[in-house]
Amino acid sequence: MACRDEAPIKQPKDHPPTEIEQMKERFSKLLLGEDMSGGGKGVSSALALSNAITNLAASVFGEQWRLEPMSVERKTRWRKEIDLLLSVTDYIVEFVASQQKSKDGTNMEIMVTRQRNDLHMNIPALRKLDAMLIDCLDNFKDQSEFYYVSSKDSSDSNKDNASKRKDDKWWLPTPKVPTNGLSENSRKFMQYQKDCVNQVLKAAMAINAQVLSEMEIPENYIELLPKNGRESLGDSVYRNITVEFFDPDQFLSTLDLSSEHKILDLKDRIEASIVIWKRKMNQKDGKSAWGSAVSLEKRELFEERAETILIILKHRFPGTPQSALDISKIQYNRDIGQAVLESYSRILESLAFTVMSRIEDVLYADYLAQNPTQASSKSPSRETPVSSGVDKPSPGEETQNASETLTSMTLLDFMNWGPDISDNETKKESPIGNSDNFPAEGELKPVQKLQNIVTNNKLVSYLENISGGPKSPVARH
Repeated sequence: MACRDEAPIKQPKDHPPTEIEQMKERFSKLLLGEDMSGGGKGVSSALALSNAITNLAASVFGEQWRLEPMSVERKTRWRKEIDLLLSVTDYIVEFVASQQKSKDGTNMEIMVTRQRNDLHMNIPALRKLDAMLIDCLDNFKDQSEFYYVSSKDSSDSNKDNASKRKDDKWWLPTPKVPTNGLSENSRKFMQYQKDCVNQVLKAAMAINAQVLSEMEIPENYIELLPKNGRESLGDSVYRNITVEFFDPDQFLSTLDLSSEHKILDLKDRIEASIVIWKRKMNQKDGKSAWGSAVSLEKRELFEERAETILIILKHRFPGTPQSALDISKIQYNRDIGQAVLESYSRILESLAFTVMSRIEDVLYADYLAQNPTQASSKSPSRETPVSSGVDKPSPGEETQNASETLTSMTLLDFMNWGPDISDNETKKESPIGNSDNFPAEGELKPVQKLQNIVTNNKLVSYLENISGGPKSPVARH
């Protein structure tokens, strides 16, 4: 009796897609450039991959509102899917010289392929920062001295604090601590975790800034620039930058930086002026419309001053959205390796800033518990030290630290994260409850407090500017 071929078994429509089906769908969208019509009107491969990493992080970390470990499902999904997206970099290679020994014992120099140097250096560093942030969240597994209540419950118990939450972070659950505040061990534990996350934040910022600085400035951005730096900065800011004796801290003290919009506007204008001045310094055609009566030496001095201000702004306000120049670079970038490095470092920077903010919320609740008279006054959580180990650096020290963080930092420092990462402090395991595992209170590294500003989530800020709206719903900081 002849056997008939059996028809393939079809899965029911409501059956969840398998892992291989999800992978096919994801990489199909990447190849199509997010244009599902197949008409070739999609974005570049670099931007599609950058968007994929951004949206993955938004869906996994977008609602990290509490200091608690990630669920096993979220952690597994993140590790699996980010590995898939990063696997593209394994095939971005360059030729390097290598020695090979022939059969007769003769040494020959041949060219072999190796992962491109910037990826070879940065991807392992970013993976390590990624693991450190997840481990930091895991460290809060056994904590029992603070808990969270919803905004509604918080308003019933403390109307003053709730009214403050309505102003900036009303959607977040409110941390609660014991009446007398955290214990000494828990306070040291929180400060230790904050210092660790702060180092991760600095490292991610340094990598992201380096990658963005290496991206080519798009012609679309250059075409929209004013003809000179004065027009970009405005008369008042231009005069303050071009004075004979320039003090960056005094300069910033004269500006209104009370809102995120004003900070971002200043960054945009300063970056535009830097691009203008650099182009003029490199311009050889004296008859060009870019020509100016300002000498080359003065223009170089003004450009250095503007870059100093920009570095200080990035250091003081790490949670602000990306500038117009950064958005333009990401949108028109065609280098896939740079796109991966930029997006991966950006989402880690965003996550580190989120964890830092959640830690500061708990430390502020502890501060209010110890100083109940401050509960009705203006919130000092981002301005008043909540730990004796936190001091505000002087203006000169801040400029030097910011410059070292964003321009002089080498990535090898983070690939072998060890005892020398925070000024020779000994990195220790710090399970809560064991005071021997914490640095002494006087040894805590001073950390610059983040400013009390309302920030959009940097994770998707450039997507909103490119497409007019976020690609996926993400909780804002």
